[in-house]
Amino acid sequence: WPLQSDKLKAALNLTERELQLGHLEESISPWNTPIFVILKKATGQWRLLHDLRAVNAQLVTMGPLQPGLPKPTMIPKDWAITVLDIKDCFFSIPLHPQDKKRFVFSVPSVNLREPAQRFQWMVLPQGIKNSPVICQTVVERAILPVRRKYRGLTIILYMDDILVASPLDEQLTPVLEDLTLALKAANLGLAEAKTQRAPSVKYLGTLISPATVKPQLLSLTSQATTLHDAQKLVGALQWLRNFDSIPEEWMIPFYALL
Repeated sequence: WPLQSDKLKAALNLTERELQLGHLEESISPWNTPIFVILKKATGQWRLLHDLRAVNAQLVTMGPLQPGLPKPTMIPKDWAITVLDIKDCFFSIPLHPQDKKRFVFSVPSVNLREPAQRFQWMVLPQGIKNSPVICQTVVERAILPVRRKYRGLTIILYMDDILVASPLDEQLTPVLEDLTLALKAANLGLAEAKTQRAPSVKYLGTLISPATVKPQLLSLTSQATTLHDAQKLVGALQWLRNFDSIPEEWMIPFYALL
């Protein structure tokens, strides 16, 4: 899978970073699948994408644990709210040693002047169809004792986003401390920059204020030329389905793009 010179340089830099972080290791496995790199327009940084569709075809689908989105409108009026974001949830979950050999990719050298480098993931990679379910399961197991301790409060988990609501703002502090400790014990951390503790917060495509819940502005593009574009489009349509009744059969052609 050839890469242009700028993308090849980016792929080499990204794989070196993941090696240093302990997310990758060298491999001789024959389970070799393609990678791509895309440039994020918002940040100007490169992102590594591993095309695992061939591997996904061999996996048994675990299925979603939540068949739909939680309704923020069920949060009582005027409750204090904090939203937490799990940092790099997938990369915080190690793969079983026997499974690492299946999640392999190669990075060629410039001008093919030396053999390609081959790597395998040591942690749960993005692109596995069961990764979201596994991540959600690990997070829920970690925070379950906190749920049981604070039964009078509302704790909503969806994927790697946690919302905590309580009648009084001062009640949130011990809950957040216990959640942080519980997550740390499970090798999970928080993206501090994404923590929201304010009268109005954004959560699951909505803007939640003390008295109202409104949908956030959503933009859709009809031009999907890459797998990443298709993933963004399907994700946006899934959010939209929470506010407009888009039939499941209408979504089938979009699922086929993934």
